[in-house]
Amino acid sequence: METESEPYVRLSTLRQLHQVVADLNTARSMADTLQTVADGVVAGLNYQLAAVNLVRPDGDLVVAAFAGDAAAEALITGRVGSREAWERRLAMAVPWGDLRFIPYTEGWVLMDDDVPQWHTDGPAPRFEDEWHPHDRLYAPMYASGTGRELLGVISVDRPRNGRHPGPWGQEALQMYASQSAIAISNARLRSNMQRALVRLEREQQALRASEESFRQAFEYAPSGMAIAELGGDQHGRLLRTNDALCRLLGRPSSVMRRYSFADLVHPEDIGTLLRTSAEGGRAELRLARRDGTYVWVSLRNSVVADAADGPRFLLTHVEDIEERKRHELQLAHRASHDALTGLPNSAELRSRLSARICERPAHTGAYQGPGPDAAAYGTGYEQVAEAPAYDGRPEYEHEHEHGFGFEPAGGGAYDHHVHLVAPAGGETDDGTKGLAVLFCDLDGFKSINDRFGHHTGDAVLIEVARRLTTCVRDGDTVARLGGDEFVVLADGLGAADAADLAVRLRNAIIPPIRVDGRAVRVGASFGIGWAECGMTVEEVLNSADQRMYVEKRSRSKVQRRAG
Repeated sequence: METESEPYVRLSTLRQLHQVVADLNTARSMADTLQTVADGVVAGLNYQLAAVNLVRPDGDLVVAAFAGDAAAEALITGRVGSREAWERRLAMAVPWGDLRFIPYTEGWVLMDDDVPQWHTDGPAPRFEDEWHPHDRLYAPMYASGTGRELLGVISVDRPRNGRHPGPWGQEALQMYASQSAIAISNARLRSNMQRALVRLEREQQALRASEESFRQAFEYAPSGMAIAELGGDQHGRLLRTNDALCRLLGRPSSVMRRYSFADLVHPEDIGTLLRTSAEGGRAELRLARRDGTYVWVSLRNSVVADAADGPRFLLTHVEDIEERKRHELQLAHRASHDALTGLPNSAELRSRLSARICERPAHTGAYQGPGPDAAAYGTGYEQVAEAPAYDGRPEYEHEHEHGFGFEPAGGGAYDHHVHLVAPAGGETDDGTKGLAVLFCDLDGFKSINDRFGHHTGDAVLIEVARRLTTCVRDGDTVARLGGDEFVVLADGLGAADAADLAVRLRNAIIPPIRVDGRAVRVGASFGIGWAECGMTVEEVLNSADQRMYVEKRSRSKVQRRAG
């Protein structure tokens, strides 16, 4: 600048600098900002060529913008120089304030590095401050702050007046580099914000799509779905139910919001519901329909958070398993009941009998009577009270409960088992009540099978089973062991009660049975045994079976057929 000391020239340059800085602030993107930086050097600072080398995330610098020569721009834009080569250049340069100048006399050592550069031929300088084509002038751009992060480097060439910039020109370029750094930082910030906004919008769109997908999956799921509160005073209250659950229970969604699953569950399944973990729990239970009936369902719970720190809800999947449960019950019934008569079979009889007796006898020989503390603690042994005759109530059992840690001399674990004892034998009943086992064998059944065939025999067995069932209480068991053998378990009986029951059962069996227009008749022999703790199931059944045969042999064949 030959006349840069003149005030009017400086004012003109300042106006140009002001304009290019204003252009920097109006650039809308990073690419626009970088090109505006390069164009501003040519338009406002009177250099013929300018390049903007931008620091990449990996630290190397790329020529991101170029101005002043289309051919050079095509040749150099996009090329990358290593960070190491750039730092070597800036370190060896002559500092002009924040600017860095490498004269042509030193620049020959940089000809082979990888920093993108252009070269023009020209004559040697005629005077000291004349610009040589191989002179290099750089204006580093640093981010504002104490770290002085390098954002990039502006490279300039060919001052229009052909001379090295003086103090005014150097300061103008330095100020412009500082403003360019601010513009690049702002552009980067805007770019990051735009990317964040785009990402946020995509996330919101994905969230809306996910919510819509969940809504549709929830509303139109073929099985029941519900959302309930988790925690708080109204834990478990139903907030939302889908159409499938409303149809399953016969209740509209507006009504369902008044309930929780605890309000709808079958009373016998409350324990199952309470034992089910809220987080990921499963349960099979019965829920009440509007008509008062119950349906078997499978509940599967999942916890869903409304937001990062927001409330949590319980998402419950409700599957109708009524058909499966019915099938399972049918299979279980078939496995435990006789296919012909529908009575409990041999396995079920043994299971029920085994559940009532334990391996430890009710009385042990080591017991010598109550000790001195018996009045305070109880003897720990069964106290057999006088009981009325058989009246249909299964209450005549003796509860073995050891109170306050007292153990009888005979030993044994502390428990709450109800021990079974047998009434004393003989013609009189001593008042003891127990579990009677009546073994029944039909008399004359084989001849019916042989004369009239198995069809008639099966019909007789079915009718005998019906008659036996009608003569016992609801809590008693009538089972078929197989063939023409039946067993009756009747609890809370004394010896006389059991004998009376055997007579009633025999009298119920002997009336004629009509099958296909033909009347046939069978008799029955009964043996009475008693289930007592310390006995095995087989011992109990064998005892009753042996007494049945004793009773059968004591009567003649005619008497047996007559009942």
